[in-house]
Amino acid sequence: MKKTSLSLALLFLGALAAGRTQQSSLPQTPAGRRVESYVKAFNAGEAAMKEFFAANVAKEALQKTPLETRLARYKQMRERLGTLEIRKVIESRADLVNVVARGSNGSEVSLDFQFEAAEPFGLLSVRVMDLGEEGGPPPDPKKDDVELAAAVGAYARKAAAEDAFSGVILVAHKGTPIFFEAYGPADREAKVPNRTDTKFNIGSINKSFTGIAVRRLAAEGKIGLDDPIRKYLPDYPNADAAAKVTVRHLLDMTSGIGDFFGERYEAMPKEKLRTLKDYLPLFADRPLKFEPGTRNLYSSGGYVVLGLIVEKASGTDYYTYVREHIFKPAGMVDTESFEKDAPVKNRAVGYTGSGAERKRNYDTLPGKGSSAGGGYSTAADLLKYVVALNKGTFESAAPELQGGFGIAGGAPGLNAAVEWDPQRGYAIIVLANLDPPAAVSVARRILTWLPR
Repeated sequence: MKKTSLSLALLFLGALAAGRTQQSSLPQTPAGRRVESYVKAFNAGEAAMKEFFAANVAKEALQKTPLETRLARYKQMRERLGTLEIRKVIESRADLVNVVARGSNGSEVSLDFQFEAAEPFGLLSVRVMDLGEEGGPPPDPKKDDVELAAAVGAYARKAAAEDAFSGVILVAHKGTPIFFEAYGPADREAKVPNRTDTKFNIGSINKSFTGIAVRRLAAEGKIGLDDPIRKYLPDYPNADAAAKVTVRHLLDMTSGIGDFFGERYEAMPKEKLRTLKDYLPLFADRPLKFEPGTRNLYSSGGYVVLGLIVEKASGTDYYTYVREHIFKPAGMVDTESFEKDAPVKNRAVGYTGSGAERKRNYDTLPGKGSSAGGGYSTAADLLKYVVALNKGTFESAAPELQGGFGIAGGAPGLNAAVEWDPQRGYAIIVLANLDPPAAVSVARRILTWLPR
């Protein structure tokens, strides 16, 4: 489903602890100098960024998140933000520097640089959160998990009372929930409340599963990341795209293949979208928007193509493959791509619009979700997914996810956000059956409260 404003990049916010003094310039410490070098390299371009990563990232961190993945994330950030200018230093320690920076496009971001605690103070990670043009909610870290849970509960109850939130919120520390509550109705007409085990449409979060499936098959030698589409899909409708676009381009969203939402999607009877091939007429024959590898563009169409490549390489349908190789190993018993007209117990109904004008989103949904999004899950299952990633359950199939992530999905009547920071040990999962940013805004608020 459509992406929300929450980036697929890492989204954990560096916060200002009580009594800390903000600075306007970076300290002349090993960490401060590395941050200064990072910004210079970021603004100079990909070659400079590659040199920075090779010289400054700690060896262990580079093994977990390889140079190629870091550069792909950099290109996405540069496309989105332009150049960076540090506006203020929020916190500075030997092992951490948190700054607020402004992009040349006008957006502000919080950059949380984590370093090794001892010499040579190598860079471990850079965690990024969009603050928007207004600066976003102010940092306000809580002293411990008890205070954090109390803040989340008070905020959630107020949002639910104002009908601004309906769904489930789960906050976990080191795999154990410290806050897990449900709010609002799952079905307004039937007066059925949401429960903590209610199944919600998670939108584009399914793309994360697709990425693991592709890399698993690549690790088994069944998919080549630099193979063109035509190797697996010789009848792909666009011969130019089939010859030029590689699996890696699809994964990195640098393919030039666009989204499948738009006029064709609106005109098509949604009930006809039941298999991955059913989605191809929505986008596959259109010309590439740019030469593959030259730009970054969000592409649900590209992830439909990846799902078809998974089917070809594995010899089974996409839905069976992810069920057997991702959901089952992680213990995710309530995660599935259901047909929208199938009777499914405890599935939340999505509502679009506001106030008394809210209506069911049934007519906007495809007959069945795809490898690009539209599946269903529970908060508990998504925590199991995070725990499985932390344990290395998927081994080489998910190296780019081992350092943590922030992912989201949203469309009319549905919004979901999952945030995971393995270094601090926190996971935040928010699922909502309302329009975006119902879940994303809650997740972003909680991020500002995470204890240091």
